[in-house]
Amino acid sequence: MVFSSILFLTLFLPLTLVVCLLSPRRLRNATALAASLIFYAWGAPRFVWLLVATSGFDYLAGRFLTPERNHARRRSWLFAAVSLNMALLFYFKYANFMVEQVNALLGLCGAESVAWTRVALPIGISFFTFQKVSYLVDVYRGTAPAASSFGRYLLYVVLFPQLIAGPIVRYHDVARQLVERTLSSERFLSGFWRFCLGLAKKVLIANVMAAPADRIFEMAPGELGAAAAWLGVFCYAMQIYFDFSAYSDMAIGLGRILGFDFLENFDAPYISASISEFWRRWHISLGNWMREYVYIPLGGNRRGRGRTYFNLWVTFLVSGIWHGAAWNFVVWGAWHGLLLTVHRWMRDRGMRRLPGWIARPGTFLLVLIGWVFFRMGMSDYPVGRSLAYIRVMFGGGSVSTVTTAALQGYLDDRAFLAVAALAVVITLAPLLGVPARWRDASLSDSQSWPVLRQLTRAGVAGVIFLACLSALASGRFNPFIYFRF
Repeated sequence: MVFSSILFLTLFLPLTLVVCLLSPRRLRNATALAASLIFYAWGAPRFVWLLVATSGFDYLAGRFLTPERNHARRRSWLFAAVSLNMALLFYFKYANFMVEQVNALLGLCGAESVAWTRVALPIGISFFTFQKVSYLVDVYRGTAPAASSFGRYLLYVVLFPQLIAGPIVRYHDVARQLVERTLSSERFLSGFWRFCLGLAKKVLIANVMAAPADRIFEMAPGELGAAAAWLGVFCYAMQIYFDFSAYSDMAIGLGRILGFDFLENFDAPYISASISEFWRRWHISLGNWMREYVYIPLGGNRRGRGRTYFNLWVTFLVSGIWHGAAWNFVVWGAWHGLLLTVHRWMRDRGMRRLPGWIARPGTFLLVLIGWVFFRMGMSDYPVGRSLAYIRVMFGGGSVSTVTTAALQGYLDDRAFLAVAALAVVITLAPLLGVPARWRDASLSDSQSWPVLRQLTRAGVAGVIFLACLSALASGRFNPFIYFRF
């Protein structure tokens, strides 16, 4: 079940909200937990029991990780619990890939391949594994108390708004909200507005930009010309941004309705003037997690410049591996790690920053090159195909009649051009003077959001919701990109 499906929007969501909002205070966690388990079991019934069982072990381990416990035992419990979660992630996400590499080596040596039954990937395992590790480390460090009940901990892990594709919620950010949170009509309307904006971004923009991106990237690079290659990677850049940020918007909106405040996950990343700024704006929750649980434990910037550069590169290599079991994702992570290392090296030497009109397009270009590897990884293509595509982007290809016709078809499609223009305007909104608060209603000052404004915003949200339902009913199913992670 996905947010952008008729089933979720017309059945699961209304029923869940009615039950959760009408439940007495003492049953709010129970109803939200039941809805979340149903939501996950709908798409992955075989794995819901594994999720619950491993969460039970995490909860038990958490009782032995509090600072007042024996230090040696705390470390042993932390190692055991983190190792279990990471081992399961490795098995389900990377076992198939590792066997493929071993069989490739055996084939080169003329040996017989290893017999292997492919392992199915549990939905959202990358996201909830990182959340489980966050809980264990936070309790061990003493930055958050251990969950007072298994139900509260399990709710943190499986809360349906962010269970499948984030944002990655660190335990210390929501620990108090699991105990006490506020529900109100203002929060409901604000959350519904944010949810509808995300739904529109997914259905009306991301899905439209996906069509040319999918078609062009599935063509052999030898059939492409430079114009088609640039169109493909541009459309994919818009697709992945509006697709993933849409899910985050919808998760934040649903969380707000249920009384939870999730941190922002995107902040206009394509206006960044450096690759470092890009990663402060893109998938913020992953960047925060990697910094707090990988980069800092490696030593951060406390062990000299050389070690700092190494830690940066390794952190983003891990980020690439986290995204998927394919060499293209490894290269994508290594590429961004290299760019960040070079940027840090230049900053350490006091080199002057380029003016924004050069730095922003330059940064976007570097990000686009990275997206080629990422998109090819989504289709399990070899790295060589990614390099061939990049060569075409810079004039190393030829133009076939099929490609020319496809490209001209999109250029003649006024609806597509209008959506592409809208995507660009929204992407550049901060540079055009549009404040980020347009996507949210005020939660702190009731005078700034009078009744008329509430009703107007609710009406607009309702129109957006119905328009998206209509588009979904007449279009093909297009799941969120990050579901596979």
